[in-house]
Amino acid sequence: MSFRSAFAFALFAGLSAGSFSQAQAADYIATAPAAGADTVCHEQSVINSAVAQFDRLVRGVPEMPAVSINAVSNVNTTRFDAKTYPSGIERHYCRATAVLSNGENRNMWYLVEERQGLASMGRNVESCVDGFDKWFVYDGRCRVLR
Repeated sequence: MSFRSAFAFALFAGLSAGSFSQAQAADYIATAPAAGADTVCHEQSVINSAVAQFDRLVRGVPEMPAVSINAVSNVNTTRFDAKTYPSGIERHYCRATAVLSNGENRNMWYLVEERQGLASMGRNVESCVDGFDKWFVYDGRCRVLR
């Protein structure tokens, strides 16, 4: 079997097995975007990706509190980097309030990169919740995603 056919088979098997499931949490947004505003940060699929990333972090990092995100509100676009040349990447920087299962409200920062998903299709979402960047992946207080 050639490398291409092996890759195609692995990709098909992964998609048909349901390895790309949608997050079930945080189907709540308290604020709607203003008219004419950048709406990417408000899209449910983007917020679900950010929440799913947080859930994987809490389960996978030792000594993390066992909490989940119950709701997401106060969604805002903090910055937009347009695609300025053919190989550029369009980026949306977002901020929201994550309501945790323990009752705390924390700032959640996330970045949406257009056409950076699997095989350059779809979006890449990177997220960080204040106080949960134990290994300084995003510079401790989510500074990289602001």
